[in-house]
Formats: sequence, C-alpha cells, structure tokens
Amino acid sequence: MPVYRDDVIAWIKSVAQMIAENSSYLTDLDSAIGDADHGANMERGFKAVINKLPEVSDKDIGTIFKTVGMTLLSTVGGAGGPLYGTWFLQAGMKTAGKMELTLTDWTEALEASLNGVVMRGKAELGDKTMVDALTPAVNALKQAIQENQPIHVALTLSANSAQKGMEATTPLIARKGRASYLGERSAGHQDPGATSTYLILKVAAETWQKSI
Repeated sequence: MPVYRDDVIAWIKSVAQMIAENSSYLTDLDSAIGDADHGANMERGFKAVINKLPEVSDKDIGTIFKTVGMTLLSTVGGAGGPLYGTWFLQAGMKTAGKMELTLTDWTEALEASLNGVVMRGKAELGDKTMVDALTPAVNALKQAIQENQPIHVALTLSANSAQKGMEATTPLIARKGRASYLGERSAGHQDPGATSTYLILKVAAETWQKSI
C-alpha cells in the first residue's frame, strides 16, 4: 500500500504536535551546545505550517512539501530554517505531481532531502548535525528496498536507524554550526538537530503505519 496525500497531511500535523510536545526538550539540548532556541524555532515554524496547510490540502504531495519548506524557510530562525526548509523543498521537487508515494518514491525524496541538507550545511556524517540521523535513515530505506521489505517495515527500520544515528552524536565533537565553537566541550551532548530529525521520521513511521 502506498502513502496517500491525506497520509502526508496527517504526518505533517503529527510532526507539528510532536515538535510542540518536545519543544522544551529540544531547547534544553540546544542550550548545552547551541543558542538554546532550536525547540522554540521549530515549534514556531510548524505552527506556521499548520496555518498554511488548508491552502494546499487539495494539492499534490510535491506542492504540499514545497509549501512546508517555504514556510519553514521564512519562519524558523537560525540555521534550522534553511536546513529544514531545504529538506522539504527538495522532497517537494522529487514528488511533484504525485498524489501517493511508494517506498521508492519516499526513499528518493528523502535522499534528495539529505543531499540538499548536506549541500546547504556543508556537513558530513560525523560532524554532529542532523545529517548523522538523516543519512542512516536513508540508507535503511535503500536496504529495505533491496530486501523487498514492505513499506511499514521500511519506515520502522528507517526511524530506528535515525535514532541510532542521533544517539551516536553524543560523544562526537561538533565540527559544524554554533556547537563547533565549543570544540571538545561539545562532546557528551546529543545534537538537537539530529534529535528533531529523528522525531520527524519517527512520526512518519507511526502515522503512516496506521493507514497502510
């Protein structure tokens, strides 16, 4: 079973709720190695997204993703706006005109997102950024396709891989962003961007499994 447009809208709404519920947690993580605003910025951005959704709820998935991306770009402060905006804009380009997504469609969209984020942020795996969660998530989807896994299994594997990537950021020394200014003092703290990335993918797995 594919993921339909209404499933995508349900996911975005659930992401907004998840971000709101974890806003303080994300900000606490960011206060240790950043500007202490990641949770508040992401919450503000997704509140704006929710207000925009009714305008595109009858459009294709690509248009919905692009609208999310542009909204995050204009409302999320700091580095988060360009990075998460790029995530959804790139996914929107890959899903233009589509009213449903197969596992391959979603994998290609998320890989485009990853490539866009890497290009925008100039970050690599191991730099202690959202790339550390997004990369293994994409790799898990690719492997699931090779193994002919059903989409609900693939989504779970992807979210679990993102979680492991997120957890693996804790001992790392940050090499990008505000956290990199701390040098070795950034070690011992989980990256907030990797954390919000994991939460977004976790919600995708949970939301879409209810409908497929």
